[in-house]
Amino acid sequence: MVDEVRVFRLLRAITDDLGVLRRESEAGAERRADPMWLRGVKYTFVTSIEACVDIAQHICSAQGWGPPMDNGDAMKVLGRQGVLTAEISDAMREAVGFRNILVHEYVEVSDEVVMSRLGELGDLDKFVKQVTAFLHGGPRVSR
Repeated sequence: MVDEVRVFRLLRAITDDLGVLRRESEAGAERRADPMWLRGVKYTFVTSIEACVDIAQHICSAQGWGPPMDNGDAMKVLGRQGVLTAEISDAMREAVGFRNILVHEYVEVSDEVVMSRLGELGDLDKFVKQVTAFLHGGPRVSR
């Protein structure tokens, strides 16, 4: 059984992180010149995507749809089961890859890639909405 309290807590954390990322996407040159600014943005991406992974893994386990082969596969399973649309399932698999690069290859991460991701937060928003709809017992999305 899905632990809705846990999942809603994680969804709230993602929503909070998205608010931070949106504010930081509008930061001026002086703020961006602070060496901690980009590090903070990267960390916020990591925590928001990691919360998505935690949700996906939990739902797969609770529903008996797993175990997924890896975190990206957990997003694929949610797509196959109609929790996420195919488009968002694919986008979230890419987000998991981005998170992996931030965590494991952080020295080589292109700042331009991180900056471009600041303008592409819609997929995380859609993940939150689609998982929320699933928890509220709404119809599954079209695959």
